[in-house]
Amino acid sequence: MRLFALLLGLLFSLTGVSAAVAQPVQSQPAGVVAFGPQRTERIEAELVPMSQWVAPGSTTVVAVRQKIAPGWHTYWRNPGDSGGATSLIWTLPAGVTADPILWPLPSRQRLMSLMNYGYSGAVLLPVPIHVPPTARPGEVLTLTTDVLFLVCSDQMCVPEPMTLSLALPVREGAAPLARPWGEEIERLVETAPRPAGIEARVTRQGGKLMLTATGGPLIGADIGQVYFYPFDGGRIDHAAAQSGQRGPNGLTLTLTAGKDATQTALSGVLATDKGAWEITAEPGAPLAGAQGGGSLKPLDETTATPAKTGAWVFLQALGLALLGGLVLNLMPCVFPVLAMKAASLSAAAHDPTRARRDGLAFTAGVLVSFLVLAGALLVLRAAGQAIGWGFQLQSPGVVAALALVMLLVGLNLSGVFHVGAGLQNAGSGPLSRLPGSAGAFFTGVLAVVVAAPCTAPFMAAALGAALVLPWPMALAVFLMLGLGLALPYLAVSLSPGLLSRLPRPGVWMERLKGLLAFPMYGAALWLLWVFTRQGGVDALGLLLTAALLLALAAWLTGLAQAARQRDERPILTMICAIVVGVLALGLAGVAAGAARDADAAPQGDNGPLAAQPWSAEAVNAATASGRPVLVNLTADWCVTCKINERTALSSPRVAKAMREANAAYLVGDWTRRDDAITRELQAHGRSGVPLYLLYRPGRAEPEILPQLLTEGVVVDALKD
Repeated sequence: MRLFALLLGLLFSLTGVSAAVAQPVQSQPAGVVAFGPQRTERIEAELVPMSQWVAPGSTTVVAVRQKIAPGWHTYWRNPGDSGGATSLIWTLPAGVTADPILWPLPSRQRLMSLMNYGYSGAVLLPVPIHVPPTARPGEVLTLTTDVLFLVCSDQMCVPEPMTLSLALPVREGAAPLARPWGEEIERLVETAPRPAGIEARVTRQGGKLMLTATGGPLIGADIGQVYFYPFDGGRIDHAAAQSGQRGPNGLTLTLTAGKDATQTALSGVLATDKGAWEITAEPGAPLAGAQGGGSLKPLDETTATPAKTGAWVFLQALGLALLGGLVLNLMPCVFPVLAMKAASLSAAAHDPTRARRDGLAFTAGVLVSFLVLAGALLVLRAAGQAIGWGFQLQSPGVVAALALVMLLVGLNLSGVFHVGAGLQNAGSGPLSRLPGSAGAFFTGVLAVVVAAPCTAPFMAAALGAALVLPWPMALAVFLMLGLGLALPYLAVSLSPGLLSRLPRPGVWMERLKGLLAFPMYGAALWLLWVFTRQGGVDALGLLLTAALLLALAAWLTGLAQAARQRDERPILTMICAIVVGVLALGLAGVAAGAARDADAAPQGDNGPLAAQPWSAEAVNAATASGRPVLVNLTADWCVTCKINERTALSSPRVAKAMREANAAYLVGDWTRRDDAITRELQAHGRSGVPLYLLYRPGRAEPEILPQLLTEGVVVDALKD
């Protein structure tokens, strides 16, 4: 699987960037050439100047102007409990240098138990630019910066990379302020928090930090409300209340220590009604004159998000996850494994103790597997990977391994060899069920692995929320998904009344086991088809050879098991089985490597609709020409996607409606890793396919169609 290096803050999955191509803007001040704003659905940004020109040897200020969509925000230098600060990487002419951002005072954004620091609406981030004395009047300095914004709502975060440029002429003499942003940038520079001769100390008192600050503008001032913004995350509990007292020479704030609180200096911004100043509090005894003048009021949280909003998002995600897990039992890709579990329940129908044990083991296997997948997703999310639900089937190696596992399960059910035959109850026979609690546990594991690519209804929104929530809440959502998947079987296994209605074990169960082998073979064939789409026919040939060798190893194992039942010692047979099995696994690894190195297989016909490859640019071009656009984000390993494409999207009625609407049909294939598709999925709150979007000219946001399509749904949407 290809790795790529775009980070994702603390949380969250990447989403699409559709920045406009930069064009010079003619409304800028004379001499200044600004390149047009870059835009996505969540943010608009550009570089704007404070002055109309720059003089040799002078310092000017430019600002990154952000216009953030309602409901979204970006972050301060310390984002707080989650998120990531806006970062700038400059490309400047020789001799020109840029200082760090002069960060304006942020607002506080509360989400449940979290507190973040950031910006909403319109904001300017000033940056001092130093021009060398060698700059010649008449030349133009082009300033370029690569910006990474992390733009978040209360449900998801989206990294938005942009490249912004500004061309400033060099002239002699002092430059007037540029319009329209010059005065605002000048005001921000003048009021930006900076050191002001304030002496500060921090004293650790158990789980509290006592911050005392005296001197400078604090002496004798009625400073009103106060709040301390630390420069480094983890030093204080950002969400905890800050209380304090006034004194004749300053103030005292009582802070709650954070997980990374240390006995070192504490730096940050002390914000008051009278101004904001940078301070560095050295460890030491409290300063005199910082108390005794009455209690301080904390600075208002004017932009805080009510805690109940975040709690509601979490509870809603849990409910949707449970429903999604239940509906996942109806998805076609899960049928083979669930058929195995149904047979197991039938075998234990009149043995309540065994049924309870197997039901609990199956549930444990499901929950543990969901935790493992959730942990992998969260680790990759923190490492900056663009990932989504079903990501494991984007790896040819995983697809190959699953195909061979399905083959082995089918051969076991067909009686070619037995797993744990000695552990079976005497009356059930060796083929009555998978072996014991271990078999039930790994049946649950297998169910999750093959179920993950099917993003059931209700499941997508829950997964989208889980991938942006703090990790404990995200794990809770994944566990609820697993509980929904396992719940029907757990309920039956724990209910003697339901179990008693199942038929008693008998010869019919061996025949049922043989019949249930064929869904396993079908699943293996489907995975082989997915593998072919990922790696081509050459890799498929290697994997088919590996499957043949593995089947031979299974047959030899069955011969050895039969010989042991006759009290023989089949040493040579077992050695041959092991050697052939090792060769099969090695060849499967070679096949997976060949598939990874191969180019993606060409995509086949998508039915009567004339499909074009999806891209954000293709969507913009079609809507700009007045055409509606139907977008299908799909993958070959997504069975739900394929069913929709073979039914609703291959319907002549749909094709006719598309022609009458003059609609474009764009297909984004996520069979192999594709950063742009992953970002687009996450932009719409999804973590997996399918996703169907209908764009209409003149509308910024698309309509999201249901995940289970009918031709009527598509036709009606095109007519609206």
